[in-house]
Amino acid sequence: MLKRSVAPILAVGAVTVLLAGCATSLSSSDSKTDFSKDSGSGTTLKVMGFSNSDDVADTRLRLAQKKLGDVKVKLAEGDFDTQQFLSAVSAGDPPDLIYIDRDQVGSLAARGAIVPVDSCISTAKIQSDQIRKPALSQVVLGGKTYGVPEFNQVEVTMANAGLLEGAGLSLDDVNGSDWSKLSAANKALMRGSGDSLSVIGYDSKLPEFFPLWAHANGVDILSDDGKKAQLDDPKAVEALTWAVSIYNDQGGFAKVKAFRDSADFFGAGNQFASSTLGAMPMEQWYVNVLGDVSPDASMAFDSVHDRNGKPVAFSGGSAWAVPAGSKHAKSACTFAATMVSVDSWMAAAENRQKARAADGKPFTGILTGNSVADDKIQELIGSDVAQPWKDAIDAIYEANSNSFSLPADPADAEFTQIWHDAVNAVLTNGADPKQSLEAAQKKAQTALDSAWAKVKD
Repeated sequence: MLKRSVAPILAVGAVTVLLAGCATSLSSSDSKTDFSKDSGSGTTLKVMGFSNSDDVADTRLRLAQKKLGDVKVKLAEGDFDTQQFLSAVSAGDPPDLIYIDRDQVGSLAARGAIVPVDSCISTAKIQSDQIRKPALSQVVLGGKTYGVPEFNQVEVTMANAGLLEGAGLSLDDVNGSDWSKLSAANKALMRGSGDSLSVIGYDSKLPEFFPLWAHANGVDILSDDGKKAQLDDPKAVEALTWAVSIYNDQGGFAKVKAFRDSADFFGAGNQFASSTLGAMPMEQWYVNVLGDVSPDASMAFDSVHDRNGKPVAFSGGSAWAVPAGSKHAKSACTFAATMVSVDSWMAAAENRQKARAADGKPFTGILTGNSVADDKIQELIGSDVAQPWKDAIDAIYEANSNSFSLPADPADAEFTQIWHDAVNAVLTNGADPKQSLEAAQKKAQTALDSAWAKVKD
């Protein structure tokens, strides 16, 4: 499972220069890409950004290779490198298929670096109505689809049950439904002396979860059509002010971050197993990590709630996209379609479930981005899962059904950079939240206006 990435926050100026070399309208590349033809036997499909890093990836990769027959698949080493990719596109030697975060799709599509895949979706019989709406909205720009989504990442509330009980608290105090209760719980859970912490009470996970807190307070930082920044909305300002106060009440962001970064995050000595963190919102893939490395940790789980008490999650994930100039578009389409098919997801889920059972560890599911696959995998899990993992599974699927995302826009990398910078200015430099977001609003709207002005349907 992939972590929510901040990789799209790039050196925007350098990327803009590269993109300018391959600028085009949203429709101009569509007619040049024929997903029904390929170069035939002996083809090598070059894939960038996808690493065969775990059992879920390996199972699906094997099925995709089998589906392609004698077409060889060559995976480029390392994560997706935007500048390297754009240089390859400009030079006329792009990979055939790329695997990217969905919040990169808009800007790459608007500049013509990737092509619409609507005909691929039709030819390969990918069921778009099965793709979760928050995932699909991140890959559609100007009425065209520029990516095939896979995986869905959503946040759930994760807490140390022993610490909650010791402080006389419950999950309702830390699930986000009441910010005043959460602030009080943060103070009750934290431990420290002088300039050091021994227990983080609550981690509001800034800067990356600012859109989650703004949405929980009743506003999205970008309009539904992707054209209007809403960073300076009073509800967004209130959300940032509160989320930052969580750190201020523990001695400041720098102190909390230093202690957080010292944790054995992926190991048996993680912050929950070592009882050095009270609670936090975190993407669901971390439940799998905890179930693997510390299955006996004292845990409690719930969905994150908005201020009206309703479950909410900020959706993210990955997508397959076809570069402009892909020499093997048919094979690229076949590969992507197989990787996201319900049959492939079920094969991967069944293999993981067997492996976890053999190790005596819980299988907590896989969120695929496909509603049919998600339902089938949830059925596969069953109801006889031991606590607290049953609560974790329930929270994950509740969050998955109540997620939102920011829509695709042609300035997505720059927009993300701007709001991250604004939040970081408050966290690290003590900037005033209102003033920082107001300044960011002007920059973001200018970037959006400029980018949308160059988009032609």
